[in-house]
Amino acid sequence: MYCLQAALVTESARGELLDSVDGARFVSLGHQLSLMPLSEALLEAGEFWTALAECSEHGAVAYVEAEYFGGAGTQSAQVWDGGERVLGPLHLAEGEAAPAGGSPISQALRRLGVVKGDHFDEFDAVGLGRHRDTRDWLLV
Repeated sequence: MYCLQAALVTESARGELLDSVDGARFVSLGHQLSLMPLSEALLEAGEFWTALAECSEHGAVAYVEAEYFGGAGTQSAQVWDGGERVLGPLHLAEGEAAPAGGSPISQALRRLGVVKGDHFDEFDAVGLGRHRDTRDWLLV
């Protein structure tokens, strides 16, 4: 099983989000990006979504989630920049083929400046497959 719920933050917005979210922890992904693993409690807090939009005044910020089991699953993503939502919400349902532009998370990463290079896609380029569960990112 693979499960990810995270905010992806450009380095220019990282400090703002760190100041806005109690207990925020970040993991560097390279590509001038950091990943902030999210808990259910944080996601249910209404101010979290406002914090993402406000922090995007300093650089692009994305919310991404994915859940897969045995190759089947779902993905969602949104991106804020300049205080406004600029992408999404995008959702790829179980059994649905990824659009020509890539999966929701790859589209969000591209919007944050990631270039896939020799990798399969942007998801692979930043190593989002390194851990199978959101909580495992906190152990890094």
